[in-house]
Amino acid sequence: MIKRSLEQLAEMFEFDRDILDRFGDVEISGVCIDTRKIEQGNLFVPFKGEKVDGHTMVRDAFEKGASAALWEKEVPNPPEDLPILIVDSSLIAVQELSKSYRNQLDLKVVGVTGSNGKTSTKDMIYSILSQKYAVQKTEGNYNNHLGLPLTLLSLKETTEVAVLEMGMSGRGEIEFLTKLAKPDFAVITNIGESHLQDLGSREGIAEAKLEIAEGLDEDGVLIYFGDEPLLTSRLNKPLPYQTQSFGRSKENDVYPIHLKPTDSGTRFGVNILPETEFDVPVLGEHNVMNAMSALIIGHRLGLSAEQLVKGISGLKLTSMRMERLTGMKESVIINDAYNASPTSMRAAIKMAEEFEGCRNKFLVLGDMLELGDMEKQFHTEVGKTIHPDKIDEVFTFGPLSRFIAEGAKQNFSENAVHAFEDKEGLINLLKKKLGKNDLVVVKASRGMKLEEVVEALKN
Repeated sequence: MIKRSLEQLAEMFEFDRDILDRFGDVEISGVCIDTRKIEQGNLFVPFKGEKVDGHTMVRDAFEKGASAALWEKEVPNPPEDLPILIVDSSLIAVQELSKSYRNQLDLKVVGVTGSNGKTSTKDMIYSILSQKYAVQKTEGNYNNHLGLPLTLLSLKETTEVAVLEMGMSGRGEIEFLTKLAKPDFAVITNIGESHLQDLGSREGIAEAKLEIAEGLDEDGVLIYFGDEPLLTSRLNKPLPYQTQSFGRSKENDVYPIHLKPTDSGTRFGVNILPETEFDVPVLGEHNVMNAMSALIIGHRLGLSAEQLVKGISGLKLTSMRMERLTGMKESVIINDAYNASPTSMRAAIKMAEEFEGCRNKFLVLGDMLELGDMEKQFHTEVGKTIHPDKIDEVFTFGPLSRFIAEGAKQNFSENAVHAFEDKEGLINLLKKKLGKNDLVVVKASRGMKLEEVVEALKN
C-alpha cells in the first residue's frame, strides 16, 4: 500500500500546504474511508453521505490509529491540532493521489471490462499470473470511480502485476478509469445487454466498453471477444495499440481446438498451445472463453505451459459465480446468483442443458434488471430458448421473470413451469421435488437475492 510522508504527498495531489510546517514529516500508510476498518498509520478520507458526514468521524479515525486525514474546505471547523489536509474534494484528491502513485510504481497493469464475466476473468488472470509474479487484484466490487483509485492505493510497491476490474453505468466512466490505471493489457470479455437502460443499445454498450483502450499506449494490447461483430467491426482498422482476439471461431487469434464438459468444469485445448490440456474448474463454455483471454496474457508474459495449466486448474472464483454446492437429498446446486443479463442467463441455461449425470434438471431464474424498455421482451425470449427435452422444470421469481415463465410455456407443459412472487413458496415446492442427483441452477440479478434460495436448499 502507499507509504509516503505528507511532504511527499504534497508532490502528488493538491492540498493546503500550510500544514507542512508542523506535520510535514508525518507518514501515512494506506488509505481508508471507513473508521470501522482503520489500520495504524492510515490516511482517513471522509465523505459526505446522505445520512452521515464522514468529517464528524475524523477524530475517531485518529483515535483508532489514523496518522492524517483529508478535509473538504467547504466543511467548517477542521481540527487545528491534527495533521489535516484541506482539499477541494475528497473524491478528486483520492483520484489524483492514486494516479500519481500508479505512475510511481514499476508494474504491469491488466484492465478488465465487459458486460458479463469481468470478475471471473479477473480471478482467472490472477490465478494464472500468480504462478510467476507477485499479483494483486480488485477485491469485491471496487471497480468504479472511487473503488479503482482505492485499489491502486492498496498496491504494494513490490507488486509486479495488478489486475483491475473496470465497471460502468454510462459513457465516459471506463475512459476515466483506464486513463487513471494506464493498463498494459485491456480485456473486453463480451458485449451483452447490461446497462441498456442507460446506454440505449448494444452498439452504445460496445462503444462504452471500448473506452478501455483509451488508456493503452502503442505497446499496449487490447484482448477482445472476436465472435462479437460489434467489436470486430470497430477494430478492423489501423489502431494506436496492438490487438488479439479470442472466441469459438477459428477466425480468432486464439480459439479452442476441443472442449469437453467434466464433472466439475471443462477440459479444453487452444490453438496456440496445441499439445497442452487445460482443466478449468468452473462450469460453462462461456468460462472457457474467459479462460482463453487469461491464457493470452499469461502466454505474453512468459509463463510456461506448466504454469498456465496450474494457474487454470487452481482457479478460485469469487462466490456466487457458477459455484457448485451440495444440496439437500444429495442434489447438486449451481449458484450463479451474483448478476444476470440475457447473455449470461442464456449461458447458464446452456450449461444446465449440457450438464451430465443427473436425474432431473431444475432452473431457478429471477429478474434481470436494468434492461430498459425492452425488459419484458428480453425475459420472454430467454424463456423461449429453454429446451424441454433438456430441462425438466422451470421456476421463476419476480415480476419480470414471469415473462420468462410465459416464454417457457410456449415449449413446456403447463405443470413444468412455476412462476412465483414469494421465495418461500418457490423454496417449499422445490424442496418437495428435489431428489438424489438432481441439478438446480440458480440465476438472477443481484438485487433479487436468490442466494437465499440457495441457502435454503443447501445440505
